[in-house]
Amino acid sequence: MPREFSRLDRIGDQIQRELAQMIQREIKDPRLGMVTVNAVKVSRDLGYADIFVSLLTTEELTEESEQVKVSLAILTKSAGYLRGQLGRAMKLRMVPHLRFHFDTLLGQSRHMDALIRKAVDEKPAVSQDDDSSEPDA
Repeated sequence: MPREFSRLDRIGDQIQRELAQMIQREIKDPRLGMVTVNAVKVSRDLGYADIFVSLLTTEELTEESEQVKVSLAILTKSAGYLRGQLGRAMKLRMVPHLRFHFDTLLGQSRHMDALIRKAVDEKPAVSQDDDSSEPDA
């Protein structure tokens, strides 16, 4: 019977949980905003972990945005420290090198949502009748 999750998936999930807490609690740079760790993909040999992050802002961000570049630079600079902390927290023999990437999936999903709303023309999926909402007397 095959396993539901491979070892790499479990390690990636644990790295994601640990990094989310570490970034929030231990990196004190004021230029770094609210960072969300969306996904972690670990290479087969545990040599590298690609960490996909997004930033919580009110404006639409792309990979070329200044705020994204600054945040990725801060995270990349602190990757060695975070890797050491991960090694202590997870007790792995070999801790992967951390590579941070901006996750564009959030922006793409907002764009797709806008296209769907435009296509549907803002019509509600369920019609609301005034008569059905009033209780019968």
